Order: sequence, then structure tokens, then C-alpha cells
Amino acid sequence: MTRRDEQFVLDGRSYRVISTTAERDTGAVRFVLVHGVGTSHRYFARLHDELAADGDTVSVDLPGFGGVAKPDHALEVAETASGLAQVLDALGAGPAVLVGHSMGTQWVVELAAQRPDLVQALVLIGPVTDRRRRSMPLQALALAHDTVGETPGVNQRVFADYLRAGPSWYLRHVRRMIDYPIEDRLAEVAAPVLVIRGGNDPIARADWSRLLRDRAARGSMAVVPGHRHVVQHTAPRAVASAIRAFVDGAD
Repeated sequence: MTRRDEQFVLDGRSYRVISTTAERDTGAVRFVLVHGVGTSHRYFARLHDELAADGDTVSVDLPGFGGVAKPDHALEVAETASGLAQVLDALGAGPAVLVGHSMGTQWVVELAAQRPDLVQALVLIGPVTDRRRRSMPLQALALAHDTVGETPGVNQRVFADYLRAGPSWYLRHVRRMIDYPIEDRLAEVAAPVLVIRGGNDPIARADWSRLLRDRAARGSMAVVPGHRHVVQHTAPRAVASAIRAFVDGAD
């Protein structure tokens, strides 16, 4: 496999793109991985490598995250999605399977609504924000609950990225995350959708994940028992297997 680490500046905003060309040449990017609020490509590394065995795979660090330069203001969900579309255009990467985690699910859903031509399918891992828990205190409580059950490796990666992004930048995006009505926007997306959650995820709970599955025009759901919110790091093979089966079925 061939691996590249590149920097893009588009409309004055910076992006980092880690791309892997699969052993079996598909001729185009097949998977695009989008991290959540405060984090980076690092907690996608294991899933990235699993998926790269089947298709060209890209992980994107968005403006202000993962050490990428911050823009002059915290971006709205629609602005971030539009910028991500520019990255995919620059890569010649569409249509692709967009894989988002946590707030990354909001960015890929919004991108699918804005630019359906770039989307083959959507994978929403640990989607947020549960419409019955749209407040800072409730989200903080859910995050604390998840943290105590995650592995030390997950917590080290996630909180190192939180510190790198900075508390102010992180919190400004959390406010946008809480306000974004993903369930309504998802209903406007025509592409097939797979919702994945860890069986013990206190952030993307079972009833909320089922609601999103049912809001999608063509929705399905997979659960990885015994895992929590960052299931793509703790169970990358199981998550990759679910994605492969979903993509094969969608095709």
C-alpha cells in the first residue's frame, strides 16, 4: 500500500489528508473518514488500515483539529461540510463512502445533503446529538460516563487531541454540535446509511441510533457488543466488517 500525508489550503482554510492506496487498485478513493469534535485522524488509524485493504482510503483532519491551523472563526456545520466537499473535489474523490464518527456524522450528513454527487453511502459511527439530551450538562455527563469505560489507549488519544485543539475551540464546536438537527437533515439524504454503535455506548444510545436508522431513506444498523463510543478504535475489524457488508449490500 502507498501512503501519503498532505496539507491542503482551500479558501484560506487548512486541511490535513492522510491517504492510502489499496493493494487492489480501485482507481478512485473509496472511503473517507471524518473525525469528531476535538479529535483527529489518529483514533481512526486502525479502521483506516483495515479499510485500506479493500479500497483507497482517506482520513481528513478538519480546520483547527489535529494540529491543523485554526480559521478565523469556529465554523458552522454547513461551513465545515462545504469545506470537506472542496477537499473531496480537490482529491477527485467522489462518489465515496463517507464514514463519520460522533460530530463527524453531522459533517458527513450535511455534506450528503449539500453534495449528493460526492456520496456513494454514509456510515455514521456513534452519531450525535441525541435530541432528548441536547444540553451541555447532559453531553458532559455522557462523555464522562463513556470515558470511565474506554480503554487507556482511547482516552490518551482523545484527550491529547482535545488539549491540542484547546478548550475554547472545542467548546465552540460542541455548541454547534448540540444545536444541529441531524435527524431532520438525514431525512433529506437519498444515499444508503449505516448506523454503527458500540453496544455499551452511553452517547449514541440504542433508541437514538434506531431513530436515525429509521429516518434514513435506506437505513440499516450494526451493533458491536461490549464496546463504547470509540468503537472504531477498540474494534476496528468488526467495524470494518460491518462497513464491507453494508457497502456490498448497497452495491
